[in-house]
Amino acid sequence: MSVPDSLRDLVASELAEPVDPRVADIAAAVAARHGGASRAVLFYGSCLREKQLEGLMLDFYLIVSDYRAAYDRRWLAAANRLIPPNVFPFAHGGLSAKYAVLSEADFARECSIDARSVSVWARFAQPSRLAWAADEAARERTADAVAEAAPTLFALTRPVLPPNSRDDPLAVFREGFRLTYGAEIRAERKNRPGSIVDADPERYARLGAAILGTLAGEKGGSWAWRQRKGKALTVLRLAKASFTFAGGVDYLAWKISRHSGVPIQIRPWQRRWPLLAAITLLPRLLRRGAIR
Repeated sequence: MSVPDSLRDLVASELAEPVDPRVADIAAAVAARHGGASRAVLFYGSCLREKQLEGLMLDFYLIVSDYRAAYDRRWLAAANRLIPPNVFPFAHGGLSAKYAVLSEADFARECSIDARSVSVWARFAQPSRLAWAADEAARERTADAVAEAAPTLFALTRPVLPPNSRDDPLAVFREGFRLTYGAEIRAERKNRPGSIVDADPERYARLGAAILGTLAGEKGGSWAWRQRKGKALTVLRLAKASFTFAGGVDYLAWKISRHSGVPIQIRPWQRRWPLLAAITLLPRLLRRGAIR
């Protein structure tokens, strides 16, 4: 998809906005953990939107040159390549975080119309910050990829909207986020997609205005298929996280409780057998409406 210069400049400017020094420190520490393979670290999510760090888990994406170069253990590289991304917990400077790992090539694809799931472009159609970059080339390549995310949302969402709403940027973003939340297993309340836009409507209106009129063709397609595939991928990623994410079961319980209001108590055996715990918890959480 061809991204207009005006949109690319908006995205690059947003990415370059300063972050809290503690966020920059965490980003640098995450990059250092993976050595010379690290290319960029992006900060995104609720902590960025709400400008709150204490008591929450900060969200990062680490972009690497190559999975094999990023890990000491081959099985982690293979897992990242087969079911991207890998997700790891991280603590630094008294703050808790988690970071997902994608290669530069996978990140560029997953922000684009060729993405295999909605997860990445849905997140980076929202605000993010480039908290660390290896060099100017990495900075430019990351901005190029992120600039594809919001146009991808528009291309896939506008065809399902009534004709009188397709040129309303806020309506497109709201519906796009609603659809993408339905394509993952999420704990957030039903009003969450709209509240993301309402948190900064001027930003979304400005971004949308730069996109409208530049789309070469609207893709549309089956959102029912995307949602089935997305939920299946979420289950696979949760299963994989039981091996890669220390304390993952407790983190998932905390996050689901925080966003849904449904209390979840983890038993000792579930910590010992996190994969089995995830398999047994999922149907119960669905029945209770804690996740959708």
